[in-house]
Amino acid sequence: MAIENMPNTKSAKKRLRQNETQRARNRDTKSTMRSQIRRVREALRDGNIEQAEAEFRAAAKKIDRAGANNLIHKNAAARTKSRLQKLIKNAKA
Repeated sequence: MAIENMPNTKSAKKRLRQNETQRARNRDTKSTMRSQIRRVREALRDGNIEQAEAEFRAAAKKIDRAGANNLIHKNAAARTKSRLQKLIKNAKA
């Protein structure tokens, strides 16, 4: 990562380190959330409803965690879970 402005003060240097750590953590959390959502959709596409429901439970936990940490908006988290649940319900019918 290229740093345009190098921090001058001790507190600014610490803040830069914290920002980089948190950014890596946020990226990992969002990435695992997206991967879990993809697994739900893939299970549904393959017609495996039981696996999709199991994957959905894991996905819902990851989506809620991302919403609670403001990585995504809480309403976006609820909307995503609702859409996945709707896909599972339609696949059952």
